[in-house]
Parts: sequence; C-alpha cells; structure tokens
Amino acid sequence: MLLRAFCQESFTQAAVLHQAPRSKQSELNSFLWTIKRDPPSYFFGTIHVPYTRVWDFIPDNSKEAFQQSSIVYFELDLTDPYTISALTSCQMLPQGENLQDVLPRDIYCRLKRHLEYVKLMMPSWMTPDQRGKGLYADYLFNAIAGNWERKRPVWVMLMVNSLTEVDIKSRGVPVLDLYLAQEAERLRKQTGAVEKVEEQCHPLNGLNFSQVIFALNQTLLQQESLRAGSLQIPYTTEDLIKHYNCGDLSSVIFSHDSSQVPNFINATLPPQERVTAQEIDSYFRQELIYKRNERMGKRVKALLEEFPDKGFFFAFGAELWEQDTKETHRLPVAWLAAWMYLNSLSRSLVIEY
Repeated sequence: MLLRAFCQESFTQAAVLHQAPRSKQSELNSFLWTIKRDPPSYFFGTIHVPYTRVWDFIPDNSKEAFQQSSIVYFELDLTDPYTISALTSCQMLPQGENLQDVLPRDIYCRLKRHLEYVKLMMPSWMTPDQRGKGLYADYLFNAIAGNWERKRPVWVMLMVNSLTEVDIKSRGVPVLDLYLAQEAERLRKQTGAVEKVEEQCHPLNGLNFSQVIFALNQTLLQQESLRAGSLQIPYTTEDLIKHYNCGDLSSVIFSHDSSQVPNFINATLPPQERVTAQEIDSYFRQELIYKRNERMGKRVKALLEEFPDKGFFFAFGAELWEQDTKETHRLPVAWLAAWMYLNSLSRSLVIEY
C-alpha cells in the first residue's frame, strides 16, 4: 500500500489502441492495451527484471488477457535453442582474435582487475536462497563472464554493467519475458517472435571502434567510482521496478536505466568526448528505437491482417516508450532499449537452460 500511494496515472494512448479496462485491482496501473477486434488482441509492456519482483503488481486484466489469447508473441523466441546459440555467436570476436589483442593495454588491465574484484566479492553477494538451489559463486561467475576474453568489447561493456551485487542477487529467477514464454509453452499456446537475434544484435556490433572503446572506458570509470564510494547511480533497478509497479510509463527512470548501461552523456566530459557520447546516443536511438519501431510495427500489422480471427498477446519490453502522438497510424510496439533486453535475456537463459 505504501508503494501504491506514490503511484499516479501516466499513460499516453495511441489512436488505434485503447487502454484495457481495469478489473477489481483498480488501484493498480497496467501496461496493457487492447486492439479492438473480434477476438481482441493485446499489447503488454514487460520489464526485464525477475518476474517475482513485479508479478503481484500486474493487474488481473493483464493476466486474463494472457490466458485468453491463443497466440503469444515476443521480441525473440525465448524457448528456441537457436536464440541462445545465435546470441552467443554474435557476441564473439572473429576467429583467432582475443580481447587483449584489440583493447588498449590500460583498458584491458583495468578490465581484468575489475573482473578479479567481482570474482572475489561474488560469494558474499549471493543469497542463502541461491545457495540453497545449488547456485554457487564460481559457477555463476563462469556462466556470466566465462570466455570474456573472446567477446567483442561492446558485449564486455554490457557484461561489466551486469556484474553488480544487486544483479547477482537476482540470478536464477526468470525475467518477466522469459517467465511468460515458459507459461505460454506450459499452457500449449502458439508462440512466435517478431524479430531475430541478429536484428537486435548486429546494431550493437555496428558501433565503430573508437565509440566502443569510449563506451567501455566510461563503463569502467563508473564501476571504479562505485567501488571507491565516490559515485552513486541516480537511477537504480529498484527505482525501475518501483515505477513499473506504479505503471509510471512516462517516468525518466525508464529512459535512464543505469543498472544496465551507463549514461554516457554528462556535463563533466570534455567537448570531444561529449560529441562521441551524443553520437552513440543518436546511433542507438536510430537503430534500436526508430528503425526497430517501424520494422516491428509492420510485422505486427501483417500478423493481425493475416489472422483476423485469432487473438494475439504481444509482450514487448517497456523500458522506452515511443510516445508518438503525431503519427497515430504507427503502432507503438517497440518500448525497448535493446541493449538492456539482450543483456537480461542472456542473464536469464544462462541460468534457466
């Protein structure tokens, strides 16, 4: 009840979508929209955190929509082994290359020191519940960071941001998307995906070398400052979860998920580095939001037109909401920050499968 007291209604509706009616849980907000047709179809905004942190705050109408829908679509096919192998392959450097060969020596040494620190601290970060399930620190470290010297620097940057105490404590529990996929499979629903791993993965690999080095350096600087106690992240995973549970779609928290990717743009950067940070931000927005919105929207539209007699439930990430009220003919289906999604997907699958 204390959490709900902070919650305020903050949804922006697109012309073709209508926010689903509230059920008995009228005090809870919902990331559910209904497409008015017979039978109805739904869009549901997920969050890439352990489902146990948010499930009790998801209203009954959202759960009922999931139960009633005969077809459930996700961003990626989370139950297909190819998804895992393709994601792993996409992260790797070309054959014969190692991270030590491509990174500047000082960054490589700082990276190695930080990973040694994480490995040392990980036993103290783990929970009794994790240990009770047979999840041990050495295994977990190797599952997350194993073969790190063969990964592309951009994926090492994501990995470093996921190796925090809060993140480690959440390992072993499926994120909401994966939980819904497992439930859909258990209920023998037809499932599908509107994207391939390569479409989410390749844009990350498309950053040029200087941009990647800048991003990795900034990530290490942030983690080093956190270790030294000289920096406090303004927006944490806890903030993200709170705002999701409140249904606060417009919150600044959703566009600054510092627990996954550091906010590279800040006033302390020298002018040239600030330009690089802005270039990275612009590139991600173009490749991972605008182009992806259009691609996913076309595919959703084609599915709805091809199967007019089927009820779909589309479950996509809600970290970034494209509030495009001017172009109301476009379906707002990609609420995502793809780098966060791929990182959380990798985190879940390595434990669950």
